[in-house]
Amino acid sequence: MDGRPHPSRVGQNPAYRPTHSPPPLVRTRVGVDHGAVTEILRYAAFTDDPRGGNPAGVVLDATGTDDLERQRIAADVGYSETAFLEPGEDRRHGLRFFSPVAEVAFCGHATIATAVALAERDGPGDLTFSTPAGRIEVATTVEADRTVARLTSVPTTSRPATGDELAEALAALRWSEAALAPDTEPHVAFAGNQHLVLEVRSREVLASLDYAFDALADVMTRHGWTTVQVVWTADDGTVHSRNPFPVGGVVEDPATGAAAAALGGYLRAVGRASTVRTIVVVQGEDMGRRSVLRVDVDPHDPRVAVSGTAVRI
Repeated sequence: MDGRPHPSRVGQNPAYRPTHSPPPLVRTRVGVDHGAVTEILRYAAFTDDPRGGNPAGVVLDATGTDDLERQRIAADVGYSETAFLEPGEDRRHGLRFFSPVAEVAFCGHATIATAVALAERDGPGDLTFSTPAGRIEVATTVEADRTVARLTSVPTTSRPATGDELAEALAALRWSEAALAPDTEPHVAFAGNQHLVLEVRSREVLASLDYAFDALADVMTRHGWTTVQVVWTADDGTVHSRNPFPVGGVVEDPATGAAAAALGGYLRAVGRASTVRTIVVVQGEDMGRRSVLRVDVDPHDPRVAVSGTAVRI
């Protein structure tokens, strides 16, 4: 799998509202003039290397653009999501996300990118974004000459996957239950979007991911999952993750902030976050776009914090 869009699925399900779908290439054009929009910034999120992470477009003033125009812009930019800021007062803003084919309710990596862009322009501090998924609080700071953004998710939930859900997913992934880590329970976790969470028994199994694109897309569409989050626990503080995203027309996502928050909710639900816990999620390595996401889980707070850097492309 190479992370490129699958031509048989792109644009076939515009009613579906996915979280992420990474672009096959990083465009170098620095701006597009569509009506009121005069500048589109390009950032790679959850990385300090523009060759890594997950690229996003960022429009810091979308005033005067309607939904149709935003959709055109997002399609022209060609990234998985472009974020459109509706400026407010006191660092409180509206924020919406459009993929090339549809509006997206919430996008973690584009939120991080937008927050970093605002911090670079206005200085670090706290931000509040009103999104279709709910209110998202983001704190921005400068650490070692890099701007770090820390988003706090909507309240998370997590439930065990049913036997039928698991069987259908494993069949599309071309795996048997032997691929799964022992003494773990597959869950469907939510942090603004639904994600099936599967823990596999080794890094080798994770690296072997090679699924049936259309079959998995059909399973995910029927169950309303945004990604399937396949993870391997390297140690108590490090998780390696891969996120198939065929419902978005993309083979794999290199950095999935919403799924990382859902993972935190899953860990809390299964009793593996009984105290305050920090997990580093490493994603995108098998795609050649390494991403690092920090996940902070508090057993007394149903929300989960996800942190990362972003860099201009």
